[in-house]
Amino acid sequence: MEKTLDRKIARILADPSSREFILADAKDADMAFGLSAPGRSPEYHGTEARFRTLAEYRQLMREIVLQGDVDIMLMSASSNEVLTIQERLFDASPVTPAVRANDTTDIWLAAGSGRYPSQPSRPFRTATIDHIMCGKLQCEPHERRRGADLGLYSVTFNNDAELDRATLEAYKAFRLEAEAKGFRHFLEVFDPNQCGEHPPKDVGRFVNDHIARTLAGVTSRGRPLFLKIPYHGPAAMEALARYDRSLVVGILGGSAGTTFDAFHMLWEAKKYGARVALFGRKINQAEHQLTFVRYLRRVADDQIAPAEAVRAYHADLARLKIAPHRALDDDLKRTETATAYSGAGKPAVKSAVAARPAVPVVPSAPGGDPDFATMSPAEKARWNLERWKRVIG
Repeated sequence: MEKTLDRKIARILADPSSREFILADAKDADMAFGLSAPGRSPEYHGTEARFRTLAEYRQLMREIVLQGDVDIMLMSASSNEVLTIQERLFDASPVTPAVRANDTTDIWLAAGSGRYPSQPSRPFRTATIDHIMCGKLQCEPHERRRGADLGLYSVTFNNDAELDRATLEAYKAFRLEAEAKGFRHFLEVFDPNQCGEHPPKDVGRFVNDHIARTLAGVTSRGRPLFLKIPYHGPAAMEALARYDRSLVVGILGGSAGTTFDAFHMLWEAKKYGARVALFGRKINQAEHQLTFVRYLRRVADDQIAPAEAVRAYHADLARLKIAPHRALDDDLKRTETATAYSGAGKPAVKSAVAARPAVPVVPSAPGGDPDFATMSPAEKARWNLERWKRVIG
């Protein structure tokens, strides 16, 4: 079956003014968060650490693929083996399967560790191209279409020549192997995660310039199909999108935020040149993922405005008898949401309506740790709630 991704990419490249938009569900978080990756279980209460199972996570992938409103389903290599290779879920679907092809150290976010994101990113790959394409160490030529032929490769530049050179060497090796094996990729460029005493003054420009410089030495056969980057606001998006019309620019969603955050980010990024959105936590933490994705699709296709989409989404939740996470008025507010897996990084856009209420300061012991002995019950509850928000987005 023809894939909508292929058709839309062709139209976007042929006509830079095309309004086509590519939407991806990023359900590859099991390569970052571990047990909390599938998101909160419907039985979640208060600060209880209860999450969906991996089987439930994959069932949501099946349902969203069958719905057909996304163009790409991004998965881990293990989920790809089950859904793409064994079940043949995508054979009769317009949705394209894709796999996270590397897992750099800045997305190692196992609960309780906390050290990896505070250290500069290092390149690493758990998955291999052959395992993604056919599920085993070495694929025969006729087996390379059994699995996914599209992968996400992620890089993080930290304004350090030695670290960034190692990142580029690893990306070069991946690109050469991918080209030799007929494997397509899209490139994710995170904001710097640890620059020490040398942070860039303008993160959006820093990321844009690194993208342009990195890809200047890459010919068309080895180039990414599109980009996945944090949204740094209209000026940065417009500058990158107009710089090279052969480069399709996409945004990552970051942490969940409000429903308006998700719809407005997509709408605004498209207005200034983005043609792809890959939302993970924004979809995965929604009250009803299929309905949420349906409205993302309508916003992406210019059928509905962001605020109207939020109101319609809440109306559908009421019909489904599903309690929303927030009251409608609160869900119509823009908030600051993290742009990195680790929870770091804030968009350059300020709240358009009202900021999220400040988290009450809790008593601290020497060294900055919470002083549980002097906390009131309310302060303890608030601390635990905010802790789990940080864990699961």
